[in-house]
Amino acid sequence: MAQNVKLKESGLPVIRNINPRLVSYNVEMTEVTGGTFWTAYTEAQIDGTEQVPPPDFSKGTGLASMHQWYDPIDTTNPRLIKLAKELGECWIRVSGTWATRTYYDFDGTGMPEGYSSHLRKEQWINLLNFVKAVGGKLKISVANCDGLHRHDEPWHPTQAKLIFDLSREMGCPIEAVEFVNEPNLLTSTGFPKDYTPEDFRRDQDIFHKWVRENYPECTIVGPSDTDPRAMTHDPDGNPYDGKEGGAGIADALPYCTTGELLDGCTEKLDVFSYHCYNGVSERMAALAPDSFSPYEECMSEDFLGMAGRCARCFSAYRDRYAVPGGEMWVTESAGAGAGGHTWASTYAEVPRTLNEIAEFATVTDGVIFHNTLASSDYGWLKHGSFIPRPSYFAVLLWKRIMGNTVYASGEAIREGAHVYAHSRKDGKPGYAYLVINNSWTETTSVELPKTADVYALTGNGKMRSRTMLLNGRELILGESDELPELTGKTVEAGIIEVAPGGCTFIVL
Repeated sequence: MAQNVKLKESGLPVIRNINPRLVSYNVEMTEVTGGTFWTAYTEAQIDGTEQVPPPDFSKGTGLASMHQWYDPIDTTNPRLIKLAKELGECWIRVSGTWATRTYYDFDGTGMPEGYSSHLRKEQWINLLNFVKAVGGKLKISVANCDGLHRHDEPWHPTQAKLIFDLSREMGCPIEAVEFVNEPNLLTSTGFPKDYTPEDFRRDQDIFHKWVRENYPECTIVGPSDTDPRAMTHDPDGNPYDGKEGGAGIADALPYCTTGELLDGCTEKLDVFSYHCYNGVSERMAALAPDSFSPYEECMSEDFLGMAGRCARCFSAYRDRYAVPGGEMWVTESAGAGAGGHTWASTYAEVPRTLNEIAEFATVTDGVIFHNTLASSDYGWLKHGSFIPRPSYFAVLLWKRIMGNTVYASGEAIREGAHVYAHSRKDGKPGYAYLVINNSWTETTSVELPKTADVYALTGNGKMRSRTMLLNGRELILGESDELPELTGKTVEAGIIEVAPGGCTFIVL
């Protein structure tokens, strides 16, 4: 059914002011060191004309069959630095499952047993220089594996001190930290053999106390939650009303609950963090069919609503384990766990990306770390070449248009009309609206109360397009990596239309 939207030029109620670094991103530790990551999709798989093979269980859990080797990312690349700098204020998180078993080989002696990868000093210095060059703030997690200690021995800071001190020495201090990545997944996240929730509570308290005593300026974030039960039950075990989907990849693997990880910890979190994926990718569909959404559902109300549901559900955990009513950080997010859906690199990912940011901001203040900046099919930039994908230009426009004050738009969320309102990023009086038409077939009419600047985003001929159009102009890099013109079209008061699948920014 076609929708009609009427925008207002004044009188919208304020919901909140948000963190200017709301839109941030991950650079996985495996990108810095080199290592395995999710296998790239073929062009036919991206087009949706070739099926993705299921996991090969002859290779252990099957996860190995979904990974390929990648050389270290070139964090000195001028194109990468330029495009990341254009995003403005961002947190940069260097973590991931691989970080839990990474050895900081800063003296060049080599990697001892019990680790799976090693970080060289020059690699970390290059990463620190990248963070400084783009004006970022650095967040990490640290090693906690067999190479560092046995499960019945307490964690110790021998390795963590190296990376904290080198970062500070190089003028790029670690300003936020999580103990480890995805501790709910005890058996598959890289912990010492036979590690238990009790061991985790002991070690996280040791780590947090050590950070506060030695690096008091560093924000303590955690637990990097992947507890699917938190999407169906509150911290006291009471079920939520209504349909609440799982948290993605955690549904397919053994896990422990958030309460088992945090109840009894003596060192309180500064910021509660969790991971939010809209289910699992085609790679994992055979392992977690109930958490998989096919392409035909990529604009459905249920699919787009995941970010808001996660934020509302996890807020109860924040209030118990961190600062009640405080910020929440989504330390990993993208369309699907396990490297993203086949359409993650196409325009079809743009409605979900923009809706996630906008809806999250109506629920809570905080930061969303997109996974990743430039690796796998869900990266904003293509791995290796750093060519920007449609989602990169979408978040770049968000950064340039949408201000930090969130308003109630006055329009109920419904198919064909996801309407969000913010202050103008340029600081001038008025509003910056985002209208997402998540209908596959119907056009949405939007009534403008006065002259406005309109930024209409659409696929280049199809939803799975590799490039995106802005007011009909293709967005691609020019010579010397010059960004395309990202200006709006001035439109007089009256009716404009948002095409099926279209996302339109409107500045009044």
